[in-house]
Parts: sequence; structure tokens; C-alpha cells
Amino acid sequence: MATGERRQVRVAVIGSGFGGLGAAVRLRREGITDFVILERADAVGGTWRDNSYPGCACDVPSHLYSFSFAPNPDWPRTFSGQEHIRAYLEHVADTFGLRPHLRLRHEVTRLRWDNDALRWEIETSGGAFAADVVVSASGPLSDPRVPDIPGLADFPGKVFHSSRWDHGYDLRGKRVAVVGTGASAIQVVPEIQPDVSRLTLFQRTPPWVLPRTDRTITAAERWLHRSLPVTTRVRRGVLWGIRELQVQAFTKHPGELGMVERLARANMARAVRDPGLRAVLTPSYRIGCKRILLSNTYYPALARPNVDVVGSALAEVRGTTLVGADGSTAEADAIVFGTGFHVTDMPIAERALGADGRSLAETWRGGMRALRGATVTGFPNFLTVIGPNTGLGNSSMVLMIESQLNYVADYLRTLAALGPHTALSPRPAAVASWHERVQRRMRRTVWNTGGCTSWYLDAHGVNTTVWPGTTTEFRSATRRVDLGEYDVIRPGGIPGQGRRSERAEAGA
Repeated sequence: MATGERRQVRVAVIGSGFGGLGAAVRLRREGITDFVILERADAVGGTWRDNSYPGCACDVPSHLYSFSFAPNPDWPRTFSGQEHIRAYLEHVADTFGLRPHLRLRHEVTRLRWDNDALRWEIETSGGAFAADVVVSASGPLSDPRVPDIPGLADFPGKVFHSSRWDHGYDLRGKRVAVVGTGASAIQVVPEIQPDVSRLTLFQRTPPWVLPRTDRTITAAERWLHRSLPVTTRVRRGVLWGIRELQVQAFTKHPGELGMVERLARANMARAVRDPGLRAVLTPSYRIGCKRILLSNTYYPALARPNVDVVGSALAEVRGTTLVGADGSTAEADAIVFGTGFHVTDMPIAERALGADGRSLAETWRGGMRALRGATVTGFPNFLTVIGPNTGLGNSSMVLMIESQLNYVADYLRTLAALGPHTALSPRPAAVASWHERVQRRMRRTVWNTGGCTSWYLDAHGVNTTVWPGTTTEFRSATRRVDLGEYDVIRPGGIPGQGRRSERAEAGA
């Protein structure tokens, strides 16, 4: 490609994690081969490539945390580790012939909608592209969040986020502070605790932790799944059905979660004998309000003599001295942040400029909203995978991703039926109606009533992250594109101005 030349493609997919690779497979199955997968890193895998910290593993069973169209009979454990999930995604890229479409080391720096050409102009670190449709699958767990702590910049030791683990730095014999108590921290702490001289955990809010029923999948089981693929589907179906039944307690009857809390308290009591430490580790909010974490080793590690738990956030750094919000202090040679990601303020939103020249971040300044979690007014032919209110609190995100890919596929079929040089932009009323429907259902969920402040909530306290229903309900809602919810844009047309769609004009 000559310097300055912009390669035209039908579809540009951003990201190569579960969402991006799944979208690419679906495109090929729809007969679309004119697409690229733009990936900023040098390999596929998304969050399962980036997160390689000690103990990194999934908290969803392996046979459910995989694509329905790409079953893996050889999962080694009931809950797979990072290396096995990453290998699975590499296998998907190979099996479905996605390598020729991959553009590695192509970080998207800007996307701009061209109202005249009805296409997206895309600038990347590896070249320029133009696409009729963009599928953004950069994911909410891709850009780490490190809090702005006074004095951190002057800390003389080592500092890194769990998702950017420095494998070249030896923690053995060091005084290490871990900041945060989310899903990554509870896996990191037991792994590094035996090797460090002192471990200090800064805990702003304690998590609820249940036992992890992990085990090796036997050779006989794996043989059975290879020999009779239907057994893999049955296993996946059982795992899915259990979680579909569980979700009712989270979304409709949070008061029924008391028994689960008692199980979590018993799990803690078995490992933590010190009543003072138990008090610090016991949450004051309803279980499920934050994601329930699974571990058999977290509490035993915290009870070890070389571990201190600070029951407050890290407030200040003074040289090698770390100061908690409660005034307590600890000395550290290294700080590991397990403080999550930019979920409700995704950096890709700053780089996408819509039909009116505003960025997606500006459009979402009052809160993220997308029709059926996929499309945004003023951003024609732009679809998100794992968009607003498509997250799950108790099941596999792969189920939601596959539902969103159904929507992407029907969106592309709808565009093709409308003819060339056509775009769709969701009508403001449709987006507002969908958002109100979701938030109305959200009111009685444990995520809104459980008494916690979680990463599910945005800066305005609105839950724009989680889906307040079953995966079955979401699949039904995203099975087909309703053209009545969209403005049809042709050359010279301006999206987002309330024009009636062609199907609506036809009386559909």
C-alpha cells in the first residue's frame, strides 16, 4: 500500500479477543470476506493475552466460557487458566482462517464518519483504512485504571498494574503492596504470598468470596467429549441452565441471596480464625452487588503471618512509605495495582468521531447508551460488541457476545437488502426507549439495591454495564434488527434528525 493510500474494506473489526474473533468468524459464515481485524498488540487474545499475572484464570467454567461453534473437548480443568484460554483463541484464529484478515500492531488512533462517502475513515499506527461498517470489539477490560494517588510518581520502587505484569521483576524477598481486592487481586495474592517477605493488601471494599470448585478434567472425560461431541454440548447446556436459574435471585429477588451469604461467611471462617481479621474481611453489602469471587486460597493466604490487610484504600505515597486512608502506614519495595479498567469511559470512545463531528465520549458524557447494546445515534454503521448494559454478573460473557453477533449479522443483511451506499443510524427515541426499559428493570436488581459502589456504575451512579435479565432474554432481544428503530441514510442524508425509516414509511 502506497504512503497515504487508504485501503477500502467492507467491515473493520477492532480488537481480537473473544468479541473481535467471534465477529470475524460470523462475517465469514455470512459470506463476507472483505474485512480486517485491527489489533494494537502483536498477537490475538484480548484480555487473555494482556493478563498474564501469576494465578490468572477464569471464574466461569471452561465449557461455558468458549464459543458454541468452536467447542473444545480438551479443556484440562473445569476452570481454565489464562494460558489455556489464550491458546484456545489462537486455535480459533487458525481453525476459521482468520490470520489473513489480522492486522497486528495496528492500534486505532482515530475513526471519523464521512457523511458524503458514507463510510468510516480509520487511522491506525500501521496504516489508514476506510470501512463501510465498523464493529468495535475493543472490550471494557482492555485499558487498565490506575488511581491518581499523591506521591505515586516519586515512589522509588517498582509499580505496575496486574494486567501489565512485569515478569522481569523478581518479587521474591520484597515488601510488596497489592492495591485492590477484585478478581485479579484475589488470584495474585495467594500466588505471590509465599515468596515475598511482606505483603500488604490495601482493601477499600472487601469482596464476597465463595469456594472454587475447580478440578482436573479426567482423560476419560476428554476422550468422551472427543468421541461423542454431543456430550460437550450437554455439559455446556447444564452449566448454562444452572446460571439461567441463578440469575433470578440477582435480578428479581435479591432477598433470597441470604443463604449464599451464609456459605460465603462459612468459607471465610474455615480459613480465618482471627475475629479481627474476619471483621475487616466481611462485606457490609448484599452478596452479588459486586461480582462474587471464587477462590480456595485467598483467605488462607491473608491469614499467613507475613500478610497485613489494611481496611482502607491507598491514599498517599511518601517515598517507600504507603499511607492508607485510615492513617495506617506500610513500607514497600513494589506496588501492584489490581484496580480494574476503564469500563464506563473506554478510551476508544475518545477516538471515534460521529456524523456531527463529536466524539463518542462526548456523546456519552451523560452516560453510555446504545440501542440493544450495539448502536449509537449519530454513529452510522458503527456497532459495539460488549456495549452498554451487555455485561453479566454471574455467567459467561461469551453467551452475550454470540447474541450480539447475531445482531451484527442481521444488521449487515439488512444493509445489503437496502442496496449499496446505505447507512443506518438508530433513532434517538429508540435508544431512549431501550435505555429506559433496561434501567426500569435494573431498579430491583441486587446491583442497584445491594448497598455497594461497584465498577458496574458510572460517574453518575447509573448501572450502564450489566444486563438485568437472562441470556435467553438478551438473545431474543438481539435476534433481529428492527428497521423501524433506525433512520436509513443515503448520500446527502443527515442521520439522527428523526427521519422516518424506509420500512416505517412502507407501513411495516
